[in-house]
This record gives sequence, structure tokens and C-alpha cells, in this order.
Amino acid sequence: MAVKREKIHFETVEELLGAPVEKDMTTEIKIDQIFPFENHPFKVIDDDKMQDLIQSIKDNGIIVPVLVRPDDEGTYEMISGHRRMHAARIAGLVTIPAIIKPMTNDEATIAMVDANMQREEILPSERAFSLKMKMDALRRQGSRTDLKNTSDTEYRRLNSAEKAGENCGLKEAQVRKYVRLTNLIPEFMDYVDQKRITIRLGYEISGFDRNIQKYFYEYYKQNGILYKEQMLAIKEQDNLENLTQYTINQLMSAACPEVKDSGKVSLSRKTLDGFFPKGFSADKRRDIILELLEKWKNSREG
Repeated sequence: MAVKREKIHFETVEELLGAPVEKDMTTEIKIDQIFPFENHPFKVIDDDKMQDLIQSIKDNGIIVPVLVRPDDEGTYEMISGHRRMHAARIAGLVTIPAIIKPMTNDEATIAMVDANMQREEILPSERAFSLKMKMDALRRQGSRTDLKNTSDTEYRRLNSAEKAGENCGLKEAQVRKYVRLTNLIPEFMDYVDQKRITIRLGYEISGFDRNIQKYFYEYYKQNGILYKEQMLAIKEQDNLENLTQYTINQLMSAACPEVKDSGKVSLSRKTLDGFFPKGFSADKRRDIILELLEKWKNSREG
């Protein structure tokens, strides 16, 4: 399933570095000498936008230089520009314009997160893991980074969650909610990215240990639904560690809220046209839909 990323505001490399980027600040570096940032949480996907970027590079070259830091091996670690480097490699470029900036590990982590959080679109999982990385780095630093117009005393009063959200417009509570999503099992994190479940529901699920989450996942696969009321019902149990899949299913079914049913399900012709060849009558479409529903029912019962 294609995943739609949340759009956010883009900032330039100049804003990231806090100073204008002059042409003589950039250096042409061989692409095979640049390595991805360790545990980079942002996905590089070969989608339509990547193809557009590849074509743009073929036509115009790299307009915005990437940001790298030197490592101990005489090569470089990418801070900002993973997508551009991927596209440049596919476009056939051997070198890429780069700004080289020495940084500590924590400085590099913060810069990497701040740069990539300004991408046009971002997934909840990318935001969650990147904010966690930034919070951990800020905790280790324990001092001012590059916050402007704020005294050191005021800055130290801010906690790491507040600091982590400053450059992306998130409040402390929002940052903590995203960071807790990193406790989700991968299957549920994928569902959040795909918008099959909401971030709010993902937050509720993330409060349970991974074994209970796996039970929730199996229940969701079988029933196709999960509600906050069900999470609350499980949370009230005294012996969570002793619950089995069968017990979870029973409790979840009992706590499932009643859904008001009008007795009618409507599908527009425009919606159905995407699934049926031209010339299929309404009766033939109805027969096929009922046949597929029968197969779905049998697969669930089986």
C-alpha cells in the first residue's frame, strides 16, 4: 500500500547552518566516499517524486549541496542529502557538491534530524524515531546547541522534549506522544504510517508490552477493528502478563462499542469503476461483490 507522507515546511541549508552558503564553501566529493548516517530513520523511496528528482538532476545538476561530516576513515558521513545522493547515483553522477562540517556525534544527530524534519513530507514513524534520536542527543549534551534569542539559563530550564520540538513546531506533549510510538511493534507502526490506525490509537497501543501488542495485532487481523475502549478494558486487567490470545479476544469483543448501523451501505459508481471493466452491468457487479464477500467470510472462519 502506498503511504502518503505528512507535508511540512522546508528550510534551506543556510538556515540549517545558521549562515549563508557561499559557492567556495562547497566541495565536489565522490559519491562512493559518502556513507549514510548510522541508524538513519528516514526512508529513501524510489517513488514518482524520486524519479522527478533524478530527472531534475540530469537536467540541472545538484542545486542544493549536501551536508556531510568527515569520519575517522578519511571518508564522510551524510548529514543532510540522502535522497539527493541516491538520485545522483542513479542519474550517473560520480561526484556531488557538499558542505563539509566537523561535528560531534550528538551535534551530527541533531543536525541530521533538523535537516530531514524539514523535508516536504514525512511519515509518523520517521518523525517518531528521529525525535527520539534528537531527545537522546540533547540529554547527553545537557547544554545549549544553537537556539537563538534565549539565554543559557532559560534554555537549561527547557527539557529535552521541548528542545526536540522547537525546530519543527511541536509542543512537548506532541513530541512525547510521537516518541512513545517507537515502542510499537513494526506491524502496528506500519499501520500508523499507512493510516490504517490513527496516531492516537497507536499511542494507546504503544503503552502495552510487545507480547500484548502482538495479541492486539492478531485480533485486528481477524476482525479489522480496534477501538480505544478496548485498550482501556485491557488496561484495567490486573494480570496483564498472564493474559492469553484467547482471553484478549474475549475481553476485546466484550468491550467493542456498538456501532450505529443504518442498515445500508452505499458505493458510488465512480468508486466501483476503478475495480470493474467497462460494460459490467450493476447486477454483474453485485454478483461479483457478493462472491468475494463469501470468500472473505470463509477465510476468516477458516
